[in-house]
Amino acid sequence: MSDKPTTPPRWHHFLDAQIKNRPDALALTDSIGTSWDYAGLDRACEAVKEILQSAGVKTGDRVLIVAENCAAAVAALFACSRLGAVAVPTNARQTNAEVARILDHARPAAVLLTSEVSKDAASHGARMKAQGITGAFGTLLLATPYASNPDSDRDVAVLLYTTGTTGTPKGVMLTHGNLVFGGRSSVAIRGMTQADVIYGILPLTHVFGLSSIVTAAMCAGALIRFEARFSPERLYRALGDGVTLLSAVPQIHALLMQYTREQGLEILQNSALRYVSSGAAPLDPEWKRKAEAFYGVALQNGYGMTETTAGICVTQSALGDPDVSVGPPLPGVEVAIKQPDGDGIGEVLTRGPNVMKGYYRNPGETEKVLDCDGWMHTGDLGRIDKAGFLHIMGRLKELIIHGGFNVFPPEVEAALNAHPQVIQSAVIGRKVDGDEQVLGFVQVAVGDAPDPEQLRQFVAGQLAGYKRPAQIIMATDLPAAPTGKILRHRLLEVFDRQLT
Repeated sequence: MSDKPTTPPRWHHFLDAQIKNRPDALALTDSIGTSWDYAGLDRACEAVKEILQSAGVKTGDRVLIVAENCAAAVAALFACSRLGAVAVPTNARQTNAEVARILDHARPAAVLLTSEVSKDAASHGARMKAQGITGAFGTLLLATPYASNPDSDRDVAVLLYTTGTTGTPKGVMLTHGNLVFGGRSSVAIRGMTQADVIYGILPLTHVFGLSSIVTAAMCAGALIRFEARFSPERLYRALGDGVTLLSAVPQIHALLMQYTREQGLEILQNSALRYVSSGAAPLDPEWKRKAEAFYGVALQNGYGMTETTAGICVTQSALGDPDVSVGPPLPGVEVAIKQPDGDGIGEVLTRGPNVMKGYYRNPGETEKVLDCDGWMHTGDLGRIDKAGFLHIMGRLKELIIHGGFNVFPPEVEAALNAHPQVIQSAVIGRKVDGDEQVLGFVQVAVGDAPDPEQLRQFVAGQLAGYKRPAQIIMATDLPAAPTGKILRHRLLEVFDRQLT
């Protein structure tokens, strides 16, 4: 028996296995007409790798990938893994200031920008004086803002900067082990096979899209059909054209259902869809019932964050199951509640192979969330029911204390979302003299807004007095991240003139 140590799995090993076993199988398509089998993806990855090496990128360097969803971005990600560099995927739709902060903090030896699919990426590239490069990957822009400065840590595969970061950015270090665990877990939970077709609308620059779509697809050998930007019409057509898995955020589901209603349809027709999931926001029973009636399959829920490679818990519910928890922990993952109150509610803790290595160049922030026993302190409030399922009650910082009573935003949002004319909602607190007001913000369709007084009465029938919003603001759009997640911290600023 050999005593030679085995090499731990690397992120790109998923891709390598598919290339070896199924080189002619279709791997990726995108919105600009790219269509690659696994052999084609292999050639694209090698071409990007050679470009990076020629630019002076070494093992341990960071490579910033300013992108929107496309095949070339996947080639760039796995080229970094093969080279031993750390990929730093960043959404091209971020502002100049946001990209500049990440650039300054990560200090990448190279920047790749997906200019062919993204005008925003091209614009960022122009400011960086990036040069056009072409090859088996298509066309990209390349800039080299910093000299090679490798980190000694070879475990880290990806560096993700968290949504809404202001001031000093927080870069989440995800290891090869994190991504391998995340990919395998997604495949097992969904029962994914080589026959599956995944609709890739979630940004691959966000952990949800990176882990649950890109990594899982490479692990299973499934086909990804990428879309750079969401269109309910294109999604509807895709669902009638062979897509079997749809992972999305509530806004995408809600806008798709609104679109079909406008076409005079109430349910999805001619669909091969077998698995639908929703993440990044709590579910409420009424909204879940609507979604399941529309899709004709069970709507699965889950819970995770960038720091946990997306996954902590996930449901495996049957169609019609009224459960709106986020399910039990993934196999191999632990969940606990810190200092639960009389209702069993406290901060959610988790540990396992899903938890990040830490925040890049920020040991102080790392120590705040990772304790000496390996527990990740999520900052979310939750409770665990008798079945062992986790229920998310909101963020610690988003808990509203009104009149001395605790108000959990998801409960108020569920009441608002139950109204047939409400697409989705967000509830926050606003400090007033000695108290907090409950404020509701609801998204409605153009020309289909409910009467304000009728909506207030509707909510009043479901909530105790102290939980009812002092004011409800209606709008056709709410500020959202590229993933579709509502940016709660911007609501007061965006709707300042409408608040009383």
